[in-house]
Amino acid sequence: MDWQNTFAPLSLSSKDELPEFALTHLTSWGAISMIGDDKKSYLQGQVTCDVVTLEQTQSTFGAHCDAKGKVWSVFRLFHHNGGYAMVQPKSAIDVELTELKKYAIFSKVDIAQSDDVLFGVMGEQATSWVDSLSNETGDVRPIDGGTAVKVGPQRWLLIVSDASVESLLANCSAQRVKESLWTYYEIEAALPFVSNDQQNEHIPQALNLQAIGGISFTKGCYTGQETVARAKYRGMNKRAMFIVKGTTASAIEEGAELERAVGENWRSAGTLMTTYQFNDGKATGLIVLPNNLEADTQLRLKSQPDQIWTIAPLPYSLDDE
Repeated sequence: MDWQNTFAPLSLSSKDELPEFALTHLTSWGAISMIGDDKKSYLQGQVTCDVVTLEQTQSTFGAHCDAKGKVWSVFRLFHHNGGYAMVQPKSAIDVELTELKKYAIFSKVDIAQSDDVLFGVMGEQATSWVDSLSNETGDVRPIDGGTAVKVGPQRWLLIVSDASVESLLANCSAQRVKESLWTYYEIEAALPFVSNDQQNEHIPQALNLQAIGGISFTKGCYTGQETVARAKYRGMNKRAMFIVKGTTASAIEEGAELERAVGENWRSAGTLMTTYQFNDGKATGLIVLPNNLEADTQLRLKSQPDQIWTIAPLPYSLDDE
């Protein structure tokens, strides 16, 4: 069976109920694996999150920055197959690997792009099915061929070996859907999506990493720490990531721009990081904007100027952890 072709598009209106049990193949997501005696200490000195305190049953967000504090990647980090996995958009991995491995020659650590397959499980029945795959509890659990990671109240990420995929799918009755549904959940949770065209553009706080547990301000030195600390203690950060919602007359192109109303004029607001379109002309997405905009600021698609968008509430506070 060619399992990769068994995931079908799911057309939803903005008023439809979401599936009770859905599975998707996360084709646009990948992972970097890190193993070796020095994996913990090496990664601790590279990323914004606290690797040392990360338990086997936990996952955390984190960012890897350049020396000026600009983000190369935002990832979800967890223990996997005796090492670590850093799940992130696949398009960011080539550049991120190069940057992450820069000083690895001085440590006993092996860093590589993982060959494992990623799936997303969604809906009310997601947790009960994951419970059937593992005898363990916690937000990170070993399963046959890989690891299951809880990423939301009704959502799990699975990262498994290619050899275990057939068996996994044979024991899953979920509706198989394309990954756009996963993208919708990511947007609603306001989880940053840094693809290759967004790399080296923003500091971690502009992507709300401080609000979702992705920055430790007590862990000690790491690349870009000075910028991250100044943004916190001197109030230097002037940007944040927001959920935006609006209407469309046609498909939204990749890298679409929004404009914001300034009096009677319109000025560039920024580029949409990721989007989801319903079948009734409604859409939603994530974008980095100035963090002092009024909540009722009007936005519009530059390529579709008649389509008005607005800023929606975030599901979390933007305060530091």
